[in-house]
Amino acid sequence: MFDTRAKKGSIEADVPENNSGFAGNEVIEMAEVPPILLSAVICDKVIFDKMTGSPSLISIIQNINAPRYPVRYWQLVFFCELTNGHGTTSTKVRLVDEQEDEKVIFEQAGTVEFKDVKQIVTLAVNLQGMVFAHPGEYRFQLLAQEHLLGERRIICRLVQPPAKGGPGQPGAGAR
Repeated sequence: MFDTRAKKGSIEADVPENNSGFAGNEVIEMAEVPPILLSAVICDKVIFDKMTGSPSLISIIQNINAPRYPVRYWQLVFFCELTNGHGTTSTKVRLVDEQEDEKVIFEQAGTVEFKDVKQIVTLAVNLQGMVFAHPGEYRFQLLAQEHLLGERRIICRLVQPPAKGGPGQPGAGAR
């Protein structure tokens, strides 16, 4: 069984031997425990209220529809919330192409500061002029201390523009 002893800045526990190779008295530094990802959203814009600091996410994006590729998307924001962090934590946001063995298209490193383990930290990464080379699945990934916390996919689809004239108007095709 587990025997947890309080120790400033770390958790010390007796860990039973398992298949991972860890056994005996294992010390885990709190700074090494990655935060928890609460939410991850892709949107056009994030507006922060000046009085409360609360975010408003504008136009959530799940798909990008384009008549041809490559396509340049004028602005995307990768928004996420983290909790259960300890002190200064290194982070990395990546956009990877799933069709090309997770080829990294974009990567930005930074740090976030957790003053309290219960604090919710907001991260909003603004990307302008992002180019998607082809239709398919792409993923935004969030890492903390090189641990993958989670990912959010975005699907790029090849679509045909609507027929000229629109439905019910002259020149509209049958549907």
